[in-house]
Amino acid sequence: MEVILLENIENLGNLGEKVSVKSGFARNYLVPQGKAKVATAVNIAEFETRRAELEKAAAEAKAAGEARKAAIEALGTIQITAKVGSEGKLFGSIGTVDIADAITAAGHQVEKREVRLPEGAIRATGEHQIDIHLYTDIDTTVTVVVIGEE
Repeated sequence: MEVILLENIENLGNLGEKVSVKSGFARNYLVPQGKAKVATAVNIAEFETRRAELEKAAAEAKAAGEARKAAIEALGTIQITAKVGSEGKLFGSIGTVDIADAITAAGHQVEKREVRLPEGAIRATGEHQIDIHLYTDIDTTVTVVVIGEE
């Protein structure tokens, strides 16, 4: 199914591109979320009239992402305390929600879906590098120090 993208979508395309996707993905996600429209002649003409407006919104979102990146990088390290056993292993783990809450408490809004933990939740004390995905092509790294308390 051919669709016109109304915003930049990671691993799919940029604003204004006509891409071919599976029909279920288009019907169930892209079109209801307002991220794309079916590529008909009427929709293509409508998109061309709105192109400047959509490009301006995308540029503003990217600028906001860059500003958030600079602010988060200025934080330096984030400290999280957690209960530990005698061998330094955590009781439980530190996940995306805990990291997002710690960064938000430090003064910069981050949602849990923006925190990337490719190796899974943190289960040990120490210093960990965490990736934060703020916008398409805008990523930053935060150092999280897990401090154990008995």
